[in-house]
Order: sequence, then structure tokens, then C-alpha cells
Amino acid sequence: MRIASLLASATEILYGLGLGEHVVAISHECDYPLEALTKPRITRSNIDAAASSTAIDEQVRTDMSAGLPLYELDLDQLAELSPDLIVTQAQCDVCAIRYEDVVAAVKKNPSLNRAQIVALNPRRLTDIFDDIRRVGQASGAQTEADQWIKSLTDRVESIGHVTKTISPSQRPRTLCVEWAEPLMAAANWTPELIDLAGGQCELTRAGEHSTITKWEVVTAFDPEVIVVMPCGFDRGRSISEGALLTKQAAWNNLSAVRNSRVFAVDGNAYFNRSGPRIVDSLEILAGLIQADHFNEMANRYRATWQRI
Repeated sequence: MRIASLLASATEILYGLGLGEHVVAISHECDYPLEALTKPRITRSNIDAAASSTAIDEQVRTDMSAGLPLYELDLDQLAELSPDLIVTQAQCDVCAIRYEDVVAAVKKNPSLNRAQIVALNPRRLTDIFDDIRRVGQASGAQTEADQWIKSLTDRVESIGHVTKTISPSQRPRTLCVEWAEPLMAAANWTPELIDLAGGQCELTRAGEHSTITKWEVVTAFDPEVIVVMPCGFDRGRSISEGALLTKQAAWNNLSAVRNSRVFAVDGNAYFNRSGPRIVDSLEILAGLIQADHFNEMANRYRATWQRI
């Protein structure tokens, strides 16, 4: 089987299932595992990722309003590679190439009309595991997928077994920042991660897309823990984005700031990426929110976070 992956999380899933040798192409954003970096890249971004978060947000909104593509697919190269399976996404038009664009490209090219398209569309934690199962079924690795999912869910349950005994008064109010300017509190699977990690957050709901969050709402919530995890940014860029938050007039009055519980993490590799490392993300979050219970995890993942 020849497989084209148009999504970073899909590439991680495919390699985790032992299908790396069958992957013939990856997306412009695929960066893990290292073995995947030798594969040809067949998508590209039209977004200036080096721009400020405000400028990126403005470009995305302007281009989408004008019907301009945020990402492009190298159809000629894809046709030449002739994959049997194409793994893409239907979850977020801002995050990766649109599902509709992939379907249209496959339909218009005779050499691709036999390719099966699997679109990942995770909104919640269990959806990510279901996506691993679907990729396994489509690629003939269902047994491997089932075994891997069992291992991942065991780790999740291990965290939950501890945190379910933590009383509400000991669960710190937690804000996970998916974008700095404009401010967006992370939704989708993040509220579940917060709850499983021993925190609480009433700002977003699991299964819903992240939306702009007003600072007045954040001030009223008064988070006791803030985790800065901008979508698509590594830890270094997250630290820079965290500096933007400090410009808010109410910043120094927030409990998390006064108690030095503001952290920057690698949102691109972990929290925003709907792949197997979402379980690592949960373990990182548990170490930051409930350090007394998960000190070992806080230390294990020490290279992935920084206090700001």
C-alpha cells in the first residue's frame, strides 16, 4: 500500500502503526517522527507563520472571506506518487488543507480516482483514538491499532484514577490559551484534558471549536493556572506569545500570575496536534496542574514546558 499523509497527526499515527515504509508523501507541517522527514512534501502554506499572531489572524480571516486557499496541494506530484490511501482532515480549515479541496483534486485526476480518502475529524479525546482505529482499518493494521489504543487509554485512565479523588476545591481554575491576539481559550478536546489532569475550566466546552474569549470573561474567571499553547507554535514561540498577554491591564491581578503558575508549552507538537502525543499532553498538563500528585510527570516532561 502507498499512503499519502496530508496532516502531521496522521503521519504520527501511520508511523506509530508501523506503516512508515508505506508512506510516500507528507504535508508541509509534518515534523515527527524524524524518519518521515525524508518523504516528499506535497502541500504548502500560504500563511506567513513568522508574522505576529495578530497579523496571522488577520490574514486568515481576510483570505477565507475572499475564498482564497490557506494551503495548496501539489496535485501533479500526488498523481505521480499514485497513493492507494490519502489521509487528510475535515476538522479545521484553518489548520490544514481542506477536505473538500482534496476530494476535488482526486476527482479531477484519473490517476487518483481509485485512491481511498480517510478524513480525520476529531473534536474530543475519544475521537482521536477512533481516528487511530480508522487509519488502522483502512491500512490493514487494525490489530496494531487496537493494541496501541489500549496502551494509550490505559495511560489516560491511570491519570483519571488519581484525579477523580481530588475534591472540587483542590482543582485549580485553568486557562489554556490557544491563541494570544485575539485571545482564544482552547476548546475541542482541551476541556477534557483539563478535567482529567485535575483542573477545572468553565470557559470552553469539550467538542466545540475554540472561539475568541473576552478578557473581561478571563478576569471574572480568575485562572489559577495558565498554560500558553498557541496553535502551530513551539515552546519558544509560546514564550514570546505569553509576553503579549502581559500587556493586558488585568494581567498582574490574576491568581495564576501572582502565584507564578503561568507556563509555556509546545502547542504544535503536543496539545494542538490530534495524534497519539495527546496522551503525552495530558501527562504534561497533570504535572503542571497537580504537581503534588504528578511530580514525576512534571520532571519527566521538564524539557517541554517553561514557567513564564
